[in-house]
Amino acid sequence: MYPVKIETRPEGRMAALPHIGPYMEIGGKFQALAAMFSSRGLWPQARGMAGVYYDDPSAVAEAELRSHAGILVGADFDMPDDMEDLPVSAGRVAVMTFKGPYSGLKAGYDYLYGVWLPESGQEPRDAPAMEVYLNDPTDTAPEDLLTEVCLPLK
Repeated sequence: MYPVKIETRPEGRMAALPHIGPYMEIGGKFQALAAMFSSRGLWPQARGMAGVYYDDPSAVAEAELRSHAGILVGADFDMPDDMEDLPVSAGRVAVMTFKGPYSGLKAGYDYLYGVWLPESGQEPRDAPAMEVYLNDPTDTAPEDLLTEVCLPLK
């Protein structure tokens, strides 16, 4: 249904802002983070935008869902005090490329965790899922948005 490949990714880090609440409401944190990067001239150091999602929305109340909106940065990035320095662990990940609006990502997660993972013989690592946004929703039609959903594997 969705293309999935297994990759080994290096460790990294993100400049991030925490979000608690429905995952579909994290956009405000991404906007705030982008404004911080713009006002401080930090975009040349950015390596892309990503989100980290800690909880299963079918098992945790929406109001209690934990996530981070982030911008991927290099090891030499001087982290401002008002942003969290969030490490991204190295290791094997299943990478599912999802094409379409963010509102459709639930179907992609359902496939990745409910179909692909049980059929793959792989085991998930005890680490949160991460989304890497490959294009910009401010200049890309919703149906053309590309998101890598990264499921950490043992």
